[in-house]
Amino acid sequence: MNEQLRFLGESIINNRLEIAKEVHTTRLSGIPISEEQNKQLQKIEQRILNIRAELIRIFGQALIHNNEQTTIALVKEWAEETGAFIFNLGVPLDEALKDTSFYRKFIWKAVEEFGAAIELSTSTIFKIISVVDPLLDDAIYYFSLTYVRYYEKSLYNAKSALLELTVPVVPLTSGVGVLPLIGNIDTERAAMLMEKTLEQASKLRLKYLILDVSGVLIIDTMVANQLFKVINALALIGVKTIITGIRPEVAQTIVNLGINLENITIKSNLHQAFEEIQLMK
Repeated sequence: MNEQLRFLGESIINNRLEIAKEVHTTRLSGIPISEEQNKQLQKIEQRILNIRAELIRIFGQALIHNNEQTTIALVKEWAEETGAFIFNLGVPLDEALKDTSFYRKFIWKAVEEFGAAIELSTSTIFKIISVVDPLLDDAIYYFSLTYVRYYEKSLYNAKSALLELTVPVVPLTSGVGVLPLIGNIDTERAAMLMEKTLEQASKLRLKYLILDVSGVLIIDTMVANQLFKVINALALIGVKTIITGIRPEVAQTIVNLGINLENITIKSNLHQAFEEIQLMK
């Protein structure tokens, strides 16, 4: 065991909070912060300091034990927790990564100050370099990986929420609902259309669903096939579907494509659809 490394590691661990405060204070200096932002910062400042101090503690421990596998596991755990925390704060990734240079600066400052009392050997200095720099790279890597994963999940949730809003089954009267489709229907939205239409039709206990496509600009073979699948699936749960609002240009496209709508109930508008439903009852 290199006693110089042990001394430095223990010194860094014992002074981790002071080093963390230096990193934190220097990091925020020169950044304009509004009064409201300052109030928000004060609420979470202690947690941020604890996060910084924990990473510095891991650096100190790495110098003492020199166990790469254990150290990487600790860094990964720290990075995953911190990445989630920083993402939820709404801090951009590029801004968060600016912390790297401050950690590097003040860890080496601590090494220099504590090492001055014991006259570090050349071999010890090279050993410190081989520990500190790769460890900081690992911290950046796992932090970024976690942040990006949360970002992608956020995008997916937002997209799913938006897609759900594009499949709004609106109840009109008891047992009757309308699904107004607007915009293009791609493969992803088509899958959502099937899932959410069946779910809402069952939840609302519908017997009839008016599928209004007046807001759909293009109905090609893929869209038509998906609508057929939805209509057939609805029939299996006892819901009769009526299509309304086929635009003239869309009707022409359907004819040109040779799409067969013979077994589908089609009406010009909602009024005609209601009349048809009254006859079916």
